Amino acid sequence: MADYEAESELEDFDEDEEESSDNQILEVHAEHIVTKDEAGQRIDKLAAELFADHSRAQLQEWMKSGNLTINGSVEKPKYRVKADDSLLLQAKLEQHGNDQPEDIALDIVYEDDSVLVVNKPVGMVVHPGAGNWTGTLVNGLLFHYPNQAHLPRAGLVHRIDKNTSGLLVIGKTKAAQLELQEQLKDKSVYRHYQCIVAGDAASLARQRTIDAPIGRHRTQRTKMTVTSMGKPAVTHIMTITPLNENYSLLDVQLETGRTHQIRVHLSHIGHPIIGDDVYGNRQQLRAGLTQEQRDAIQNFPRQALHAYQLGFIHPETGEDIEVTAPLPDDIVALAEILSE
Repeated sequence: MADYEAESELEDFDEDEEESSDNQILEVHAEHIVTKDEAGQRIDKLAAELFADHSRAQLQEWMKSGNLTINGSVEKPKYRVKADDSLLLQAKLEQHGNDQPEDIALDIVYEDDSVLVVNKPVGMVVHPGAGNWTGTLVNGLLFHYPNQAHLPRAGLVHRIDKNTSGLLVIGKTKAAQLELQEQLKDKSVYRHYQCIVAGDAASLARQRTIDAPIGRHRTQRTKMTVTSMGKPAVTHIMTITPLNENYSLLDVQLETGRTHQIRVHLSHIGHPIIGDDVYGNRQQLRAGLTQEQRDAIQNFPRQALHAYQLGFIHPETGEDIEVTAPLPDDIVALAEILSE
């Protein structure tokens, strides 16, 4: 499976996907006796100050599980400490795999103690795999957030392809990661993309919902295809903005998260994404193009696809969170040329 992982568009990680077998266990042990000056504080607030290497959400998780005790007892986060109370933190953190931290700049669009949302640039692979062991988003996360080494893939919840730009949500604690993965399964998470396709508005409007199962191609194993043997896959075309008579900018919403889903579905209905050298084929070039427009389409170096909006229920507070990332410059420039 490893040689396919870096090619995924926005696919929920499979439950049966194997994790690395070389995981290491990190022992966490810390003790503290409450001073007179600290007395009266809520335990969750004091713990966050004392054990600052761990997030508030992680510490609250340990309070619930009994890994963080007060005088040997489990207390609620609102418990107010007294002088001479004894705090004991004993826990184990599983270090997943041998992925190395790398000082890679990350475009953070949302962050709190439980959740992180990153705007991934074009060209960055999401996590290490065959042929891409360094320079990935996971390598960057491990550098900037070393405590997430105990989470599978540093907290990743889903993934997007190397040559697709846009938003990814990451859990900063095990509880947050699991909750967000559950939201993907029950469709509480909504995901919107923008893309430029070969297709006129009238034709696209007749195919607003694409409901077609997707599976591996029989002979080309790195490709996906619409097949009756595949998993259910549903894509919704939400808005259509004509750029000219034969090209459009789409707002697309994913209902499911299959590998290459949007690319496969749009190609399947005869309206491939510009720059998609796997599923785009010759259908990308339509009649009536100027030479500049033809060159812009033929030379566009990646699929013109961007994950611009992501919504989810906050795993700790229950709030509705929505984040957006504007279209990158290369897709904006392509849209302008096609609109001329």
